[in-house]
Amino acid sequence: MISYQPRPEEIKTLREATGAPMMDCRNALVEAAGDADRARAVLLERGAAQAAKKAQRAADEGLVTAYIHAGGKIGVLVEVNSETDFVARNPRFAELSRDIAMHVAAMSPQYVDRESVPDSVVDGLRVELRAGVPHDKPVDVADKIVEGRLNKWFEEHCLLDQAFVKDDSMTVGDLINASIGALGERLRVRRFTRYALGE
Repeated sequence: MISYQPRPEEIKTLREATGAPMMDCRNALVEAAGDADRARAVLLERGAAQAAKKAQRAADEGLVTAYIHAGGKIGVLVEVNSETDFVARNPRFAELSRDIAMHVAAMSPQYVDRESVPDSVVDGLRVELRAGVPHDKPVDVADKIVEGRLNKWFEEHCLLDQAFVKDDSMTVGDLINASIGALGERLRVRRFTRYALGE
């Protein structure tokens, strides 16, 4: 049985869309039998797997990136960390940092990730969301409704859970995982600050 052989232009298109290395793009297209959407999903899955393997490694290098938007009315500072200064100087890393800063300017997340939301905020949200569930619902159904609404809240307020502003088919977390796959190091958003004129 002959496996699918992707054409160079297919590999190039996938690389431009994902930033993944050429061989990874080629292998993903072979695995997906030429289906570009499936190949992209394969690359995202591999990026997430690599991110999980690298999650315990120290990421103390990186960049603080500034982004000014809307004629100087919104400004963002974001710190994105890598394991080495070598990766921090890579153009792809700089582009990732700028994309994240631009996303923060546009979408105004409150927290980096779910783990950074204080327990008191989550507990208060659960109480508030529970009050909005009709009283005739069974407890297990009510619990599922509350958790579903809480997940929706995380997707709206946590940077890594938000749909990426330049490509809503992926989250910011997926974007970072794809960059981990391409750059081969643990990457993380440590913190960000968003300033808006008059706020």
